[in-house]
Amino acid sequence: MATSLDGQLVVAISSRALFDFEEENRVFEAGLAQGAQPGAKPDAAYMQLQLDRLDVPARPGVAFSLVKKLLAFNQVPESLDETVAASKPAQRVEVVILSRNDPVSGMRVFRSAQHYGLKIERGTFNRGEAPWRYLKPLNANLFLSTHLSDVRAALQAGVPAAQVYPQSAHASQEHPHEVRIAFDGDAVLFSDEAERVFQAQGLSAFQQHERDKAAQPLLAGPFKPLLEALHRLQQVGTSRMRIRTALVTARSAPAHERAIRTLMNWNIEVDEAMFLGGLAKGEFLREFEPDFFFDDQTGHVHSAAANVPSGHVASGVSNSPD
Repeated sequence: MATSLDGQLVVAISSRALFDFEEENRVFEAGLAQGAQPGAKPDAAYMQLQLDRLDVPARPGVAFSLVKKLLAFNQVPESLDETVAASKPAQRVEVVILSRNDPVSGMRVFRSAQHYGLKIERGTFNRGEAPWRYLKPLNANLFLSTHLSDVRAALQAGVPAAQVYPQSAHASQEHPHEVRIAFDGDAVLFSDEAERVFQAQGLSAFQQHERDKAAQPLLAGPFKPLLEALHRLQQVGTSRMRIRTALVTARSAPAHERAIRTLMNWNIEVDEAMFLGGLAKGEFLREFEPDFFFDDQTGHVHSAAANVPSGHVASGVSNSPD
């Protein structure tokens, strides 16, 4: 019988989102800029560098903390003896590498994961080709990549996806037993319906629109499936790890009510909700200390990235082509 990932939270991630390959990437970009000589390969220097460093573990990248903590949900509680543990499947999270790297460099990715005790066994290495097309066979709940084009394609295919900012601050180590994830609301958890009203008609019209429709749930945004998957994982629980979620939005009263009622309609609870009324999100996120923050507006992502691991969700009216 074929192996199945059904019922698991499946996270697909690029090698640069998981590990710090920025120095190696500069070598790769330099090779592309120089152009290929007849018979030469523009990625040859990059491949050789990765091969030379095969036994040198890559440093953790922006999404490393998120991945490490999610994988902790697969660990058997210490209170179970070996006989009981063997009868209880503990695989709740699957992390798969989807990389534009070449297969040679892929060896270093897997070795680095092994060095840090990350049980990552699956991956595709496509040597420059877009890997997002493998998301559907995986039934992925999340795709993290540094390539905006791959993120856009994944979102169009219906997979929650975000562009990781490699320059983001890394996650705090103050919450070793909590996966902390923060989400923007409109165009991330929710549809961009209200955001379109705000951009077209201004704040007053937006507030009136949301007041009038307070009892009408918002349509789902691209990250609702991820929030649902996290909610299921949260309910299963483990003695080793918990999940704590936060809604961090530019909404303020009275527009707060529709957001809360929408989550209630979905039967999903978040642990914290911040209605900031346009205040910069970065300092609030610094206090929440998430392992990752998702937002559709680049301004908010840049503000957050100075303080916490952050990703750009390239969806909704704010990301429409010119």
